[in-house]
Parts: sequence; structure tokens; C-alpha cells
Amino acid sequence: MKSLRWVLTAFFFLPAMVIVAQRADVPQLRSASDPPATEKPADLNLQRDGQLINGQYRVVELKADLSGLEPGDRKALYYLIQAADIANRIFMVQSGGSAYTDYAVKWEKSEIKRLFEINYGPWDRLNNDTPFIEGVSAKPAGAGFYPEDMSLEEYQKWNDPLGQSPYSMVTRNSDDMLQAVPYHQYFASEIKEMVSLLEDASASTTSEEFRIYLQERSKALRTDVYDASDVAWLLMKDNPIDIIIGPIENYEDKLLGVKTSYEAYVLVKDMEWSKRLERYASLLPELQQKLPAKPVITNQPVGSDSQLAAYDVVYYAGDCNSGSKTIAVNLPNDEAIQSKYGTRRSQLKNTMQAKFDHILVPIANQLLDPEQAKRIRFETFFMNVMFHEVAHGLGVKSTNRGLTPREALKEQHSWIEEEKADVLGLWLIAELYRRGEIKEGQMMDHYITFLAGILRSSRFGASSAHGLANMHTFNFLMEKRAIYFNAETGKYGVNEKIIEPAIEELASQILTLQFSGNYDYALEARAKATMPKDLSARLAALSRAGIPVDIVFNQGLNLLGL
Repeated sequence: MKSLRWVLTAFFFLPAMVIVAQRADVPQLRSASDPPATEKPADLNLQRDGQLINGQYRVVELKADLSGLEPGDRKALYYLIQAADIANRIFMVQSGGSAYTDYAVKWEKSEIKRLFEINYGPWDRLNNDTPFIEGVSAKPAGAGFYPEDMSLEEYQKWNDPLGQSPYSMVTRNSDDMLQAVPYHQYFASEIKEMVSLLEDASASTTSEEFRIYLQERSKALRTDVYDASDVAWLLMKDNPIDIIIGPIENYEDKLLGVKTSYEAYVLVKDMEWSKRLERYASLLPELQQKLPAKPVITNQPVGSDSQLAAYDVVYYAGDCNSGSKTIAVNLPNDEAIQSKYGTRRSQLKNTMQAKFDHILVPIANQLLDPEQAKRIRFETFFMNVMFHEVAHGLGVKSTNRGLTPREALKEQHSWIEEEKADVLGLWLIAELYRRGEIKEGQMMDHYITFLAGILRSSRFGASSAHGLANMHTFNFLMEKRAIYFNAETGKYGVNEKIIEPAIEELASQILTLQFSGNYDYALEARAKATMPKDLSARLAALSRAGIPVDIVFNQGLNLLGL
């Protein structure tokens, strides 16, 4: 498996190029040395339609205003973008896509290569990981983190502590036995290059706090010990630029939900919007006590130094750039650090605006009651996303058995956590309206925008954590009649009299599930997170109407004038 790294290193990534759960045994994966099973790609409808790629992606230029940055920080951005691009190379191996790079090379001049880049492999992430190249096997549940022929039973019998680490690749030794290799050893050459660039950025930036963070992050990447760098990142206040880089989220590992994937965001801070968000952060400890669940849940601590900030992204790489694009980030994920230091909720404003303009508004006009669709505004969408991230940091940190929810719920944790953030975020906004902390607009505007958001992100498919969360929420609200479908008009809408108590009930159920850590009940809930056929048909009509599923970026140094 380690030989895949050499296939990857020679592949097509350049710094300015656009790159755009259930338990199961790992299916057999075609070897990288096997020839393609067909002499032509499958019929993919790959012709561009204006700025649409494969009828799925709207091309967006990823820019930001750099005029306010000091020369040293502009120089630091130059190094940070190059460091971030290395995450692309590592993630291609982790995703399992490197085993298929021969397919993309074969179709060098075809649009199929563009899709391969966007998806980091031959599986369509916006279509439940369905292969888009003929002859390619189903995507392994364990992606590229584990040997192709490893069974779940073999892994469980192995029971190796390093193998259970979020920061190790599982391979086979010369005796064909499982062995674990830490990321910093497995990807040693890539990490050496990445760290060198981060050190160059550290020497260039004007922010002393950012310099310290980059130094700590460099140490973390070399050792796979991240606590000190996570704390240094949270302690930054004056940095005009930022980078989130390293193995962070575990969404790609659908076998066990353990392994973390490399990714990177290069960010420019929006000072004006960040100041508007600061006033909400001080309310978080008090809001934790008021959550719609039992007192034993809400009495769990939450950091009082949590931050809310807005950024423009100038580069995406790795996991966060695969398939659908992230519009907000809540980090760090470590529950102990969250409890002591809080989290930073980073709103990615320029990406959010692009999705609002090109996707959310057209979907609302197509599928929502016209009178309700008129009430959708960017500020409401922005706030819904922001409080989704706020909600990630609130709630259950420890189950009634002393485990974290992630440990207790295993591979089911990710989608349940995403659903918690969705519905608890709405509850938080309603609570702030009740307190008079939010005065602009009306709560109904948020519920309508939330429904449009579910319809938007449901098109990502049910294979992702966000997709499962959307479908469970949608089905619950339909059952409660909090949202409805008008067969005469063919439009969805929100029932103003029912939606608020329904959201509170669902939020309470999710928090209670996380506190109990009941894995069997989580599986039962997962069975209800399926897409209704009638909704699937209506979502398919959006593509025929020319509405993209997501966005893909033109990004890089040249676009920024660096």
C-alpha cells in the first residue's frame, strides 16, 4: 500500500490547480497496476453547460480583498497556500483514490480528469460515492486507511492501540499481518515539505500569536500530538490571516469512524463581521444551562472563551475540498480542550455567499411556497450556519458511562453530531430572539431558510454525515407536520405553529441519545435517515432546471496576485 504514495507524488497536483455510516467489510479494490476495465469512460454528461461541470458544480473564483494586509502577511500567504496543497497529495492516498490514478492519467484530456480531481478518486461524492468510471469497484468503507483485503473481524481481533489511533495508517507487514504506521512516518517526506513551508510563513507574518501557532503546528505535524497547537490556535486574537491544516475530521473513514483525514483552509479574517459576532460568544456558558434536555446533560461544562469569527477563504485543500465544500468550521474537536478553552467557530463568508447566490436562492424559488421563499436573506442563512457551529461546542461532552459520545456511538457519531448542530443551532437562535439578543428579522425567516438549506444539502446524498443528518431531520419534521408538501402547488413550506416545539423535541431527543451513548438506538435512528422517493424525484428536477448541487473553485496563487 505504501507504494501508492509514489504513484501519488508523480500525479497531477499543482499549487494553483483546482481540486475541487454504516459498518461493513471493506469491498475488494482494483489494484493500481491493473489496466482500466474499459476503453472509454462511462457516459457522464461531462459537457460544460455554461459554468456547470457535469450538471453538478458551479465554477466560482475564490478571491478575497488582500489590500489591508501587511507585506509580511501577504508573503506568509504565499507559503501557506503551498503548504496547504501538500494536503491534497496526502488526502488522495487516504481517500483511496491514489489506487486509481492510472484511470485519470489515461483520460488526461477528458473531463473525467476534472471529476477525478474534484472527488479525489473515481467515486461521485455527490451521488452516494457511485463510481463514475466503468469497471471501478464500490468505494471501500475504510477508504485508503486500511488494507484492501482487511475484514472487520480481523481488525477487531488485532486490537492494537496504535492501530486504533486517529493518526495512523493500517498496512500489512512482510508476514502479511496487520501493522500500524503513524502518519508522521507514513507521510514523512510530505510532512517535511509541509513543515518547511509553515516555518517560512512563520518567519514572514506580522502576528506574534500566529507565529507561535505555526511553530506549534509544525511540531504537531512531526509528532501527531496536536493538543499544544490546538490551544495555541485558540489563543490567537490579533492574526489577520490563518491556516487550519492537518488530520482533523473522520468523515472519510466510514468503516470505523476513527481515522482522520488531511485537509487545509487558508483564511483571511473579516474584521468587520468578526466584531459583529463577538457579542454572542460570552453567552455560551449560560445557554449551555438552558438546553432542551435533562439537567444532567446541560450541566456539563463548556469553555467560556469560545470565539465566533468570519473569514474569507483563499484556498481549500484535501478533505474539506472533496465533493461538497465546507462553509463553516468548528474546532478543535477534542472534547477536553473544548471544555477548558472553548472552540473557534469560523464562518467562511465568501464561500457561504457563493452557495447562497448560486444554489440556495434558486432552490427556494423552485421548491418553496412563493410567499415563504421571499423571506430568505443572506444574513439569515449566515446566522443559521453560524449557530450550527456554535451548537457543535455545546451539549454532551461525556456520556452517562464516562465515554465521549464519539467513543460510545462509534461510526454513527458523526451524522448524529451534525444533526444535533443543525437543530440545536435553530433552538439557540429562537432562545436569543426570546431574550431580545437578536432583533433583526423574525424567527420564521430562520425556519424557512433552514428548510431551504435541508433541500440544498440533501442533494449531497445520504452517504455523508451531513446527508444522513438532513434526511433524519426532514423525515422527523414531516412526520410532525412541522414542514409540509402542498400537492396542488408542488411546493414545500413551514408550519409556523408546529415548527418551534418540533425542533425543541428533536434537539432534546438527540442530546439524550448522545448522553446515553446507546449504540443500538443510534442504529435504529440511522434506519430512519433515508430519502423519500418523492423528495428524490423533486431534487432531481433541480438539476434539470440547471441549479448546481455545489460549487467548485478556481483558486490559487495566480488568482490572488501572489
